Amino acid sequence: MNTRKIGGFGRAALALVGVMAFAQQGQTQEKVHHTEHNPMMQECAKACSDCQRACDACATHCAHMLHEGAKKHLTTLMTCQDCATVCSAAAQIVARGGPHSVLICECCAKACDLCGTVCEKFPDDEHMKACAEECRKCEKACKAMVRHMASN
Repeated sequence: MNTRKIGGFGRAALALVGVMAFAQQGQTQEKVHHTEHNPMMQECAKACSDCQRACDACATHCAHMLHEGAKKHLTTLMTCQDCATVCSAAAQIVARGGPHSVLICECCAKACDLCGTVCEKFPDDEHMKACAEECRKCEKACKAMVRHMASN
């Protein structure tokens, strides 16, 4: 019974320390940017999220194609999975205005460029075409966001 009281107190103390550290972090920075309401960042986060879903759907399509014997879809499967993962991370970091937003958007733009290029090799496949289109939109949004952040 005493352990629970101490444990509860310990958890509360740790939470308080965490909140204080977070609050103090803002005080040590020279200039704090509140980017959570920045429309460009929110548009970029949405483009990344949309692209992540398109890449995941395309990866599933590629897995089916691979199962049917189309070995050329192994590269697109893996590329789409990697792109989806990068886009997901970018959407999360940019949506919360994280300090690594520019870094992840630079990476995301490159991943989307590669994925779009691979998927564009199948212009008659609707899944691949849709994925390539979302990749190009996301690439464009990430590059615009990076330029915007660099100018501030």
